[in-house]
Amino acid sequence: MARMSTAFVALAALCWGLAGGIGGMLMAEGWGPAVVSFYRGAIGLLFVLAWLLVCPGGSGLARPRLWGWSVVAGLGVAGNFFFYLTSLAEGSIAVAATLMYCAPVFVYLLSFALKLERPTPSKWVSMALVLLGILLLTGVYETGANDITLLGIVTGLLAGVSYAVFIFGFKRAAAHGSPQAILSIAFALLVIVLAWGGDTGEKAAVLTSTRWPLFATLGVLGAGLSFTLYILGLRATPPTVASIVAMVEPITAALFGVALLSQDLSGLQVLGMGLILVAVTTLGAKEGGSQRQTRWVTRPLSRWRSSGARPSNAASIRTPPRSRKPHRAARW
Repeated sequence: MARMSTAFVALAALCWGLAGGIGGMLMAEGWGPAVVSFYRGAIGLLFVLAWLLVCPGGSGLARPRLWGWSVVAGLGVAGNFFFYLTSLAEGSIAVAATLMYCAPVFVYLLSFALKLERPTPSKWVSMALVLLGILLLTGVYETGANDITLLGIVTGLLAGVSYAVFIFGFKRAAAHGSPQAILSIAFALLVIVLAWGGDTGEKAAVLTSTRWPLFATLGVLGAGLSFTLYILGLRATPPTVASIVAMVEPITAALFGVALLSQDLSGLQVLGMGLILVAVTTLGAKEGGSQRQTRWVTRPLSRWRSSGARPSNAASIRTPPRSRKPHRAARW
């Protein structure tokens, strides 16, 4: 089961990488980022609604908090889709995908600011490496750099921030309902928000265009299938493994851009990309280790405190807690 879950995460990352390439192809033909993002989200909405209809149990749709946090997730995924494609249009697929991959750094900075996470030297070093990688990848140190604009850099980073908002909202909503219900609300809000942006005539033109199969493929790979695989894969995939496997996305996007869109990367850009991937993966590994420590140590100690008993020896501290009611994820 664990291997299958890891394969699901890898396939989801592969789908996201390919979706970035397809989005780049559509925008190279003149379609706007808002239109491409709109159809990506709309087709994804059809997928998750079908998932919700097939598995309606434990949806939590009657809970107001589910709706509130799902709206936060929806705003995050809407911003992620739009800013990512805008960054891609202003630069290259590899740069846009790697900048978006910096999302965990923003999560840590927010956690430090809110005092939810304690900063450590290793975390600061990892984030410094990410910053150095961004400088090398974007080439902002070069006076005459024209490969990516300032708008491309800013929107690429905003795509990462938006993705962090989506993850934050999704995790909060997950305590109140099923993932298919959360994604249904999130994608519905995405469609509403992006329906206001872009040219209405251009959106209508997609339906009669010869490129609609490419839009459909983008929606299936970039929203419907990928999010479903990712959620299913996270059930039995440790955070450390997931953070490493997720590197498939920017690598796939970079290879797509080089092979099919004739986009080149210099040696320093490749070095910067590597620094970002290694640093972010290290942060993910530390987060996974922290979660395991909490699960094996904090919960048993809290049980002993509530009962007034004390552990008989140090080894007993590592004894996992007794089985409790199945987690909601088991019914999804």
